[in-house]
Amino acid sequence: MWVSMPRRRMGRMGPLLLSAACVLLLAPSAVRPASVGNPEDYAADEAERTASENIVFDDYRGKGCVDDSGFVYKLGERFYPGHSNCPCECTEDGPVCDQPECPKLHPKCTKVEHNGCCPECKEVKNFCEYRGKTYKILEEFKPSPCEWCRCEPNNEVHCVVSDCAVPECVNPVYEPEQCCPICKNGPNCFAGTTIIPAGIEVKVDDCTICRCHNGDWWKPAQCLRRECLNGQSLS
Repeated sequence: MWVSMPRRRMGRMGPLLLSAACVLLLAPSAVRPASVGNPEDYAADEAERTASENIVFDDYRGKGCVDDSGFVYKLGERFYPGHSNCPCECTEDGPVCDQPECPKLHPKCTKVEHNGCCPECKEVKNFCEYRGKTYKILEEFKPSPCEWCRCEPNNEVHCVVSDCAVPECVNPVYEPEQCCPICKNGPNCFAGTTIIPAGIEVKVDDCTICRCHNGDWWKPAQCLRRECLNGQSLS
């Protein structure tokens, strides 16, 4: 907008006053007011806030049951409250769930899953432990010369201990890696303090002949003493 000014003689202040008047006249059109939000947006936000505060959740008590995922079941309907729960029936007093007698888990079960009403054993230890060592199922082994053992399918070790027979000698010997003693020199017995072989007559001195009992090696030998004169037999 232009303003007509009367022509008059201006002094040195004239140009300054004219510039100031132009600034004042142009300022209202140059400066715009700050933007203000749409009133409709404020109304929508307020309505949403009010609606969220006034949400009313349904009350299913006496009318139905709700599981862990929020699903609603009618009275008399059977359902599973969770993946690891037993089946339940919806009643007016709430869910009434089955409580079956679950089978016992294997004492050496190493992996148990709870994906149903009863826990299930998914992995059983497939080896045996015996005196600090491990053995495969059905593996046979000898922990000592007198023992024979086997790892059973139930992860238990069953052993049989050898029952050694009575040795047929009075001086048995225990050899390494052997359970029972052996008679290296065959059957024998004592004739006094002398060990004589079994099965034959043995002259232990000039006047005495001895023989071991058949089968009874631990008994002293049967000896026959002949008449002697000065250590010489008379027969």
